[in-house]
Amino acid sequence: MQTLLVHGLGRTPLSLFGMAAFLRRSGHRTRFFGYSSTFENVPRIMRRLVRVLRDLAARDEPVGLVGHSLGGVFLRNVLPDVPSLRVHHLVTLGSPAAPSRFARLAWDWFPPFRVFARDCARFLMSSDTYAALPAPSYPFTAVAGTSGIRGRFAPFGNEPNDGLVSVEEARVPGSEPVLVPALHTFIMDAPAVRALVASAFARG
Repeated sequence: MQTLLVHGLGRTPLSLFGMAAFLRRSGHRTRFFGYSSTFENVPRIMRRLVRVLRDLAARDEPVGLVGHSLGGVFLRNVLPDVPSLRVHHLVTLGSPAAPSRFARLAWDWFPPFRVFARDCARFLMSSDTYAALPAPSYPFTAVAGTSGIRGRFAPFGNEPNDGLVSVEEARVPGSEPVLVPALHTFIMDAPAVRALVASAFARG
């Protein structure tokens, strides 16, 4: 089966090479979608992503989708624009489904974040981003990590989180996230996550 992998903010397709190698060993074909938060705004990124998805839709075959963090938010945003795409399964890894509190903290307290994240950071922080998201009408699994620090002085207090996104933020209305002991940055490399993706893509 053809699969498309979309990386998260501040990352590149290289971050998903391990996942892609695992999927290829499972018999799937892999393709990446890359973008630059520093040099592209969100509308441009999403227009390019729509073109890629339309190209895949033209092949009239099932497509498996994996989105890490912001990549998952992008996919959920644009899939309604490509109704002809035969989505076999979308798996999001640490993707927020509510305004990102960590992005807000970084924007307010770490000025370099504003320089490299730019429009993508504003997109992650905006309530409008998530209010516009329809409930998934395709097979869908959200994965949330739980290995982030907790405590009185932690960014999320005692809430379970992956270091950058809390479990509550990753919860999509109508479905519960699958919890894995992983950190946000490396969630795609967790053996349990790779097994989950492979299982989702193997289902009829």
